Amino acid sequence: MKKLLALTMALAMSLSLAACGNSGDQNAPGSASSNGSASTSQSDASTSTGDASSAGDASFTTVEEGKLIMATNATFPPYEYIEGGQVAGIDAEIITAVAEKLGLEPVIEDMEFDAVIEAVKGGKADIGLAGMTVTPDRAAEVDFTVSYATGVQVVIVTEDSAITSVDDLFAEGANYVVGVQRNTTGDIYATQDIEDAGLGTIDRYSKASDTVQALVSGKVDCVIIDNEPAKAFVSEIDGLKILDTEYITEDYAAAMNKENTALYDAVNTAMQELLDDGTIQSIIDKYITAD
Repeated sequence: MKKLLALTMALAMSLSLAACGNSGDQNAPGSASSNGSASTSQSDASTSTGDASSAGDASFTTVEEGKLIMATNATFPPYEYIEGGQVAGIDAEIITAVAEKLGLEPVIEDMEFDAVIEAVKGGKADIGLAGMTVTPDRAAEVDFTVSYATGVQVVIVTEDSAITSVDDLFAEGANYVVGVQRNTTGDIYATQDIEDAGLGTIDRYSKASDTVQALVSGKVDCVIIDNEPAKAFVSEIDGLKILDTEYITEDYAAAMNKENTALYDAVNTAMQELLDDGTIQSIIDKYITAD
């Protein structure tokens, strides 16, 4: 039986799908945590000031001189999670590789998922990397880089759930309570497909782990979430399973300020090079193995 301790860690601490901290919390890759606005970096760099300045002798500017500040929500393993008091995961390694190409120091700001795009738009962060899906609404607020990964939204249920397939959520007379992390694509799709269609209600939580805790405690009937964090939760918590059918497939990309086109071009070029030479895929392969 998987340990009660794992349940406590996975749910009391926050684990990015989508659909998003307190860096003093320590979590395993299956149970990362975030509940504020802690700042971590690969070398413990300080929080950004918000004053744009030159990044060395480069032709672009960054929020803080010599640094590339990434906004994320470290509750989304294996893309970002807390380990040893710092943000770790796929996106943390990608920002390190990008920063190295640009001759900058990577700094990671952990915050609520809702705040990531606002931090990028408001000049508090240079880039948003948070297992973030490209959507038309988001693209109206920020520019997205080349896609670096594909995400899949899935449904978690209890092992004795009456929900046996995704289609059950859309069946005539369906009236399930669906848990989602607020403002993730799981929230967006569930709102459109279920709540607006009168097929159930949506309960929204600030952290992915809170949605799963709601499922375990019986407050919701299922959770819509990205596949990779879903697998991490299910592996740590007894009595949960992922439905075989996928909810939807989507692309992940980095969010950047629309006005800083020079930095966007530099970051996008760096990411494309890291895709072309296999670096990003090798990073992903460290965390995600083929089923």
